[in-house]
Amino acid sequence: MTRIPPRPSLLAPARWMVLPAAVLAGAALGGGYGAVKTPQYAATSYVIVVPGEKSDPSAALGFAQAYGRVATDIALTGDAQVWAGVSADALRSGVQASTSPDAPMISITARSAKPATAVSMADGVARALVVNSTHVAANTGVKVVQFSRATKPVDPVSPSASLSALVGACAGGLLGGLVLLVRPKRPARAARAEARHSRQGTAAVPGPSTASQQPEPEAV
Repeated sequence: MTRIPPRPSLLAPARWMVLPAAVLAGAALGGGYGAVKTPQYAATSYVIVVPGEKSDPSAALGFAQAYGRVATDIALTGDAQVWAGVSADALRSGVQASTSPDAPMISITARSAKPATAVSMADGVARALVVNSTHVAANTGVKVVQFSRATKPVDPVSPSASLSALVGACAGGLLGGLVLLVRPKRPARAARAEARHSRQGTAAVPGPSTASQQPEPEAV
């Protein structure tokens, strides 16, 4: 008997096309987002906490941590938004203060779509800390002084269009791989139709039949 080989399935290559399509779509979306998004610039100003004549030098480090936590609140109660020429919401969302565990120094980083505005915001918050510490120096025993003013940034800190496209391609490839791993099962009707087609393709083809020879009768 001769068997007809089953036809190769055409669904597997089409299913695996999901992965490159997802990579291309992610790259296109990421690149478009990076090209359309407004670039952001960052400027950093530094202040340092110094102890008074009769204060413990180690207290400066503790007050630096405290000032770093409430830097934005102090700036809002002062005139930082007026000096920077921005709203209070922009100052609150665009400024971040960080401290060092080893030195009584506070770094104030401001982000804005304009380099000059970022510089004004960082220096405005630093100035507010200096003014506030001067008012309460009799009670705290420390002062905040300007250590370094912010410089005007040249390059944006937001990701470029090419980097956004690369990140989007990676995310698209990851999602495409997950789709292939968790794809739903085929419907029962499609599975039965494919099984029937496979049985028909592998059905045995009968060979040529041979006529049976019967013995001739003996002559009398």
